[in-house]
Amino acid sequence: MTRSTCLILCATLCVWPCGCEVRPESRAAAAANSIELLGSCSIGGETLDRSGLEGLLEDGTPRARLGGFGSALAWTGHGTLYLALCDRGPGDGSTTFPDRFDEFDIRVEAGKLAATLRSTCMLVDPLGRAFVGDRRAFEGESPLRLDPEGLRIGRAGNLYVSDEYGPSLLEFDALGHCLRRLPVPGKFSVPHPAADKEEQLADNTHGRRSNKGFEGLAITPDGGTLYALLQSPLIQDHGRDGRLCRMLELTIASGKTHEFAVPLERAGLSFTELVAIDARRFLALERDSETGSKSVVKRVIELDIRGASDVSALESLPALADEHAPVCVARRPFLDLLDPSFGLAGAQFPEKVEGLAFGPDLPDGRRLLLISSDNDFKSGAPSWIWAFAVSPAALIEPQR
Repeated sequence: MTRSTCLILCATLCVWPCGCEVRPESRAAAAANSIELLGSCSIGGETLDRSGLEGLLEDGTPRARLGGFGSALAWTGHGTLYLALCDRGPGDGSTTFPDRFDEFDIRVEAGKLAATLRSTCMLVDPLGRAFVGDRRAFEGESPLRLDPEGLRIGRAGNLYVSDEYGPSLLEFDALGHCLRRLPVPGKFSVPHPAADKEEQLADNTHGRRSNKGFEGLAITPDGGTLYALLQSPLIQDHGRDGRLCRMLELTIASGKTHEFAVPLERAGLSFTELVAIDARRFLALERDSETGSKSVVKRVIELDIRGASDVSALESLPALADEHAPVCVARRPFLDLLDPSFGLAGAQFPEKVEGLAFGPDLPDGRRLLLISSDNDFKSGAPSWIWAFAVSPAALIEPQR
């Protein structure tokens, strides 16, 4: 079946309309003034996807629930079509949720944002077996455990997915069939994997913290290089008390890698997504773990890797950036979702802001930036999509 056939068969009319270095704050303020909220869209937590799956998961959740898709957004490069990636499913990896991605038509028209679900496609391994979010499915030569958190689309239409469990990077075709696993240095993996909570008790002295693997994924405009960003520091990089997260640079054709240290504003925060501005600059989502009115940090920052040290050879990074640390990736404020001028902050603001994607340029020349939330498949919690217009001035490359 071709991808176009899949889209035709799955088409639907479900529509939800909307109603280490910090740069000077003066530029951040100027950027904020040149970023406009165009609209928002909420999708109910009990909505079903287009997978056609019947029955219930082990916790009673419908197997076809449309949830968690705000974990990652990627523009297809065609009109107003986007792919949205579901994470490991409900119950923090306690169910055999089959992994999948959805295709949406997302439009900004007459001051409103509307999202139309067009299709759902499953993620399967080279043998056609479904990848699942079950945290126990990690054994064997071809493990099926997969927690998809980042999604980018290659120049040929192939899909690149970052997995939080491994952490790993996988390449799929446009219909969700796994083509290969890309090389990831061993320092990112734990030597003794287990079901999440058991893993914390295992004798792991290095690797990603439990459920803290590759959350962000970017691809350069030429389609040649991937950048995968950890949610939080590795165990050997001071874990929960650290502030330096590794970002892996991977040249797709050769498999050659480099690593950079990206500073969190403070320990305990998380990076949840990454998107390329150009070959060396990125936007990243940084957030706390609070929800509603308790939220303090829900922001987009700009990262610049020019001049940053390659930390691949360092077994351990310091707890924070100081005079003894390698040169970190420069960071600067870009967009604060809780800024009162946007009117988004409040009791209903979600905890997990996790999807970030540029869309097609707007008619007036501004860039369209979409941000989405992950509702963790909770029936009473909607998923959100916000659309922003970003003026060219906000993305001007700064002098170094």
